[in-house]
Amino acid sequence: MNKPLTLVLCALCMALSLSAFSQKVNEADSLTIRNLYDMALLNGQSYDWLDHLSNEIGGRLSGSLEAERAVQYTKEELDKLGLDRVWLQPVMVPKWTRGFKEYAYVETAPGITKTVNVCALGGSVATSSLGVKAEIIEVQGIEDLKEYGKEQIEGKIVFYNRPMEANLISTFEAYGGCVDQRYAGAMEAAKYGAVGVVVRSMNLRQDDFPHTGSMSYGEAPVKSRIPACAISTNDADYLSKALGFKPDLKFYFKQSCKVYNDVQSYNVIGEITGSVYPNKYMIVGGHLDSWDLGDGSHDDGAGCVQSMEVLRLFKKINYTPRHSIRVVLFMNEENGLRGGRKYAEEAKLKQEQHLFALESDAGGFTPRGFSFDTDAANFAQVESWKPLFKPYLIHYFEKGGSGADIGPLKDGTVVLSGLRPDSQRYFDHHHAENDTFDAVNKRELELGGATMASLVYLFDKYGTKSTAIPVKK
Repeated sequence: MNKPLTLVLCALCMALSLSAFSQKVNEADSLTIRNLYDMALLNGQSYDWLDHLSNEIGGRLSGSLEAERAVQYTKEELDKLGLDRVWLQPVMVPKWTRGFKEYAYVETAPGITKTVNVCALGGSVATSSLGVKAEIIEVQGIEDLKEYGKEQIEGKIVFYNRPMEANLISTFEAYGGCVDQRYAGAMEAAKYGAVGVVVRSMNLRQDDFPHTGSMSYGEAPVKSRIPACAISTNDADYLSKALGFKPDLKFYFKQSCKVYNDVQSYNVIGEITGSVYPNKYMIVGGHLDSWDLGDGSHDDGAGCVQSMEVLRLFKKINYTPRHSIRVVLFMNEENGLRGGRKYAEEAKLKQEQHLFALESDAGGFTPRGFSFDTDAANFAQVESWKPLFKPYLIHYFEKGGSGADIGPLKDGTVVLSGLRPDSQRYFDHHHAENDTFDAVNKRELELGGATMASLVYLFDKYGTKSTAIPVKK
């Protein structure tokens, strides 16, 4: 046999051998992933955990008694899983309370009023004990303030009424397009002499639920800070129409919220120590705190229990990870991100090498896939795994953001990822009174936990691109 032909045959045999090996590897991965889904759907724990968090503890506002009860409960549940280590990581967090239920009305003429649904924005100062009553000026965003100027704004309440764009398929993109008026609206309006701020709720649905959320006064002195509230979408439309008929109508609102000194809380952390690389870490997590209007089932009780479920599933199927796998339940994502920053700070001080981090903070709806904050090489590896997720109709992989709590870990080498559920109903509940346990579907929640476990399994087995681990034949 001539030499060129021998080389061709050798190359062909090698290619066939590699193809056969790849097929065996994929079959093994497929079976493991199938096992994870079976365990989650037939013998899941996440829904029961969420039931307790939501219905026995309730809204877990940072610095509250409910938040501390959630810390103790989740630590106790992680202790029951037989992990190698469970601990609390201290972190100082802000404390803000809502006080008595807010009250507001629109006055179109003396004695003629209509009550509207509002809630204080998280971090807002209170009104006076008598409330705030003034004429109101409607704008479509912070950029409009310059157009009106101090002459037209001073002494009035600014009404930010830019809606989320309904024609955007990505609801998070729609949210990002108008959330600045909630976060910085009061700070900017105060510069023009406004006495208060009313913000259209970040919601794509027409309903009567006002949606709270974080806001900031920047470095403004306390004496110059003005109260800020959100108004439901139905009432925002009513107010806008009423202003069209009577531009000099009055708006009244009263809220008794209060800001306190920081208090100590905790991140809750559980770990399965790696069998091959115990000092290299992969984490999965969500944020344990929530707003206080509902019980925080979608935001982010769902993400917490799904993350806990990942480690429980590994224990149940007797999977021994190569890297150390941690679940981290972060405290204070909603109004400070203190937990995420503290975890990253401690990891840096201890010189811990993190390779991969996955966060679930987009609700407990049907999982569609993941977004990845990483380089091209790692994303190419991820895309090669899509066929493993396709049988579950979960194969939407894209480069993009990950999660707020794991963001501080970003250093150019850590692969960051976010679970991406169907988002069309998420903002119906986000930061509102109807973010409750009954809005979460058990099967959808469990699918999310199994999906997260599958991705963590693949990264643990194959490593990140820069630290890839050869798989034994």
